[in-house]
Amino acid sequence: MNAISAEGLVKVYRSRKSEVRALDGVDLEVPEGTILGLLGPNGAGKTTTVRILATLLRPDAGRATVAGFDVVKQAQELRRVIGLSGQYAAVDENLTGRENLVMFGRLYQLRKEEARHRASALLEQFELTDAASRVVKTYSGGMRRRLDLASALIGRPRLLFLDEPTTGLDPRSRLGMWDVIRTLVREGTTLLLTTQYLEEADELADTIAVVDHGKIIARGTADQLKADVGGARVEVIVHSRDDIGRAREVLARDLDGECTLDEHTRKLTIPAHGGAQALAQVVRDLDEAGIAIDDIGLRRPTLDDVFLSLTGHVAEEPIDDDSAPDTGGKAA
Repeated sequence: MNAISAEGLVKVYRSRKSEVRALDGVDLEVPEGTILGLLGPNGAGKTTTVRILATLLRPDAGRATVAGFDVVKQAQELRRVIGLSGQYAAVDENLTGRENLVMFGRLYQLRKEEARHRASALLEQFELTDAASRVVKTYSGGMRRRLDLASALIGRPRLLFLDEPTTGLDPRSRLGMWDVIRTLVREGTTLLLTTQYLEEADELADTIAVVDHGKIIARGTADQLKADVGGARVEVIVHSRDDIGRAREVLARDLDGECTLDEHTRKLTIPAHGGAQALAQVVRDLDEAGIAIDDIGLRRPTLDDVFLSLTGHVAEEPIDDDSAPDTGGKAA
């Protein structure tokens, strides 16, 4: 059964001078208890998609159901069973960490005692117990991000939207957040995750959808998307420019495919359908030919390769994703 189903979502932002089509017919399906990673360039429509599914925006066309509720007609009912952590921490900096969590618990209609108990558990889970009585304005950026995610979990949501959840976190905190996300899925929570970190989607997502110019342009598992880009390749960096021609001849003889050259780095690249066995043959033949190399390796496609192939450029640094106004905050 699908926790999220969306068909033909359209969202257009109009001003007196321009019109921006943020979504142009987005279709999505997310099975219960899985993670969908939503990838795309800045401004591609990721955050607009999340805001519509979390009932913060109304689509101009199309329909969507989340946890069985229509996002437009049953928005109030839906908000009781979802959580949202946006790109920017939506916490009150004049309250303490504990007070923030209790407040969100009450917004999720938890009894006061239950909200306090839940707040204590989350503060411990996110390693914020020592800072629980401090006002949030004294928190670091990473601490605010952790508190924001904790507040999205206070109501034990069946479905969680995470929009760039680890932006601004140091590597240790990011790994800790990954562990929290894995635990949530093991316990049955469904997640829709947007991220600027391709390795994050590779590590966490069961399925990945790539969005560009408001459309889904590819979807599948990480392995499926990598396979679509192409198989493994051998990369050789020749020590001397004088040997580039002979090295190219060796590669063309041993491997079947077009050999490309990066003149600046002296790097030759060619598809390698034989995997490690093909690499071993190339190493032997280059050695027999007396060609010195600085580096050689078998490279497999990465999500960076997928992103570049599909969108025409590498992943960008984080900025506000869409041209949409920021309607952040919790979905409660």
